Amino acid sequence: MLTPMTDSEIRSKGAAALVESLGAVEAERFITLILREPFDYTQWRKSLFEGRTIEEISSAAARLREEMEQEKPAR
Repeated sequence: MLTPMTDSEIRSKGAAALVESLGAVEAERFITLILREPFDYTQWRKSLFEGRTIEEISSAAARLREEMEQEKPAR
């Protein structure tokens, strides 16, 4: 059974994910945009995939996963 993360853990992991994905400067820009502009996450999610089929969304997700796997440094 998974233990729920604390708010501090969520903030820390979220910030790390943003920096890893966008880089430090762009992560700061993203946070600033979210804080500055009114943002309705639910509405954004609805419009994100509007007009796309399940197959299109699935294919895009698979391509992204492959790209991310290729970018990972070898361990």
